[in-house]
Amino acid sequence: MTNNKTVLAWLEEMKALLTPDEVVWIDGSDEQRDALRKLSVETGEMEMLNQEKLPGCYLHRTNPNDVARVEDRTFICSKTKENAGPTNNWCDPDEMYAKLYDIARGSYKGKTMYIIPFSMGPVGSPLAKIGIEVTDSVYVVLNMLIMTRVSPEVLEVLGDSNDWVRCLHSRCDIDPEKRYICQFPEDNTIISVNSGYGGNVLLGKKCFALRIASYQGWKEGWMAEHMLILGLENPKGEVKYVAAAFPSACGKTNLAMLIPPKYLREKGYKIWTVGDDIAWMRIGEDGRLYAINPENGFFGVAPGTNVNSNFNALESTKKNTIFTNVALDLNDNTVWWEGLNKNLPENALDWKGNPWDPAKFNKADKTTCAAHPNSRFTAPAENCPCISDEFNKGAGVPISAIIFGGRRAKCTPLVYQSKNWENGVFIGSAMASETTAAAAGAVGVVRRDPMAMLPFCGYHMGDYFAHWLEMGKKLGDKAPKIFNVNWFRTDDDGNFLWPGFGDNMRVLNWIIDRCEGKADASETAIGYVPMPEDIDLTDLDMDMDTLKNILTVDKSMWEKECAEIEEHYKKFGDRLPEELKNQLATLKANVEKL
Repeated sequence: MTNNKTVLAWLEEMKALLTPDEVVWIDGSDEQRDALRKLSVETGEMEMLNQEKLPGCYLHRTNPNDVARVEDRTFICSKTKENAGPTNNWCDPDEMYAKLYDIARGSYKGKTMYIIPFSMGPVGSPLAKIGIEVTDSVYVVLNMLIMTRVSPEVLEVLGDSNDWVRCLHSRCDIDPEKRYICQFPEDNTIISVNSGYGGNVLLGKKCFALRIASYQGWKEGWMAEHMLILGLENPKGEVKYVAAAFPSACGKTNLAMLIPPKYLREKGYKIWTVGDDIAWMRIGEDGRLYAINPENGFFGVAPGTNVNSNFNALESTKKNTIFTNVALDLNDNTVWWEGLNKNLPENALDWKGNPWDPAKFNKADKTTCAAHPNSRFTAPAENCPCISDEFNKGAGVPISAIIFGGRRAKCTPLVYQSKNWENGVFIGSAMASETTAAAAGAVGVVRRDPMAMLPFCGYHMGDYFAHWLEMGKKLGDKAPKIFNVNWFRTDDDGNFLWPGFGDNMRVLNWIIDRCEGKADASETAIGYVPMPEDIDLTDLDMDMDTLKNILTVDKSMWEKECAEIEEHYKKFGDRLPEELKNQLATLKANVEKL
């Protein structure tokens, strides 16, 4: 498959360590994929679903001890602890290599080693990167064939280069006490042992596309961000692109695949999905920031996904999709999960494969759910009805705006614009969201998640902030405008004041208008807030007073916010850029004048 000496040497090292009975190169062909699907059914690793209703779709169940990403078992193994920073778990690389190799040694005995050469991003794109994953799991192979681009062309593009990421995965014994997901950013290496869950074993995803790539971007002058990318087409046929970062449970996938409200659809507005989760961004020849989605599929949370909440995501799952830890409806051999519809299946197996009794279901008690709350679908992006024509083009799309956001019941306005790039980096660095009933622990606790990258930044977050500031200097007046949104303002009874979902298009339109100098704004202590009349409320059951309410900036709320940001910043010590300290001081002074 390749004559690349660095690849061949690493593979020989892996063979000697893992001692597989057989070695198979993955070439991305339909024939090989079909053979692996057949094998997975024969071994019980996956179950074939109703091929008339869900062609090419399969169900997989993970071990019940292995159902989500494990932050406490995830490490950044840089040469010094300081380089990993205060937000990451750290271990000395030599120590961790020894530990992981001891765990993985001989673990492929009696098994097949699958070698997956894959491209993150369109093959050959100047914004793309290449990795090679070895695994003993057919489930992993079939997921990687959806989530990344796999073909012999990947190795042709790599040639003799050593610029590729080494990805070792071994299921071992699925032992949670020996489960580790480790990134070695200085070595372009990822090792995952004792897990079979997608988020821990599809090593092109968060491990490579964010933790390793964020470090690469820092060193090479580009950005790897936990961001959706969407194109907004106006009635003239002009398309503008935005990237947006939200913490989990804040509607990132819904925004990426948004369907405009009827009033705007009839005027000719459209949304095109470029990516739902990750953006890699580089400065183009014209000085603007260009983004690609390095992934080739969606690894989405199933519960809550339905025709109303996200029609396009649901449509994406209708063929060639792998479902993980959802319920199996035995009546027609299809899948079901909480929130898909209100028809609780009478004859179903739960996510563990046990008979499920709908009479015992209590939505407040997750242990009674048929599908695991973190159950997933792995769906090809090409299935998405609103996938952008730019998706497979390697040049990337020019980004006009970057949007941050989170769940804030009272503090943050519906939308506001930063005063400049530096101020925008400050807004992103202080980004926060309040916990919901769906999260473990107390409700309404403010959690800081800078740029939604807290679990995914592969180096010291203070240096990450500095890198953002440096990128702004390079971009100059061609830098995207930076905004913050909050779809989750509530009244005193906890009811949401903004309708959200498709109506978020109304806010996106204002954002694009601001980027083009077509909309006015009011300067406040925190940034530029829309003039209420510039948010289009046509056909919306909302009065102007309610809109004005969710655009307000409350002094007491922001005094508290400033104090919390100050506390948040302390953890970064002397690596916190001076510019951000100054931004906080300016905000405090502005709030004091309110």
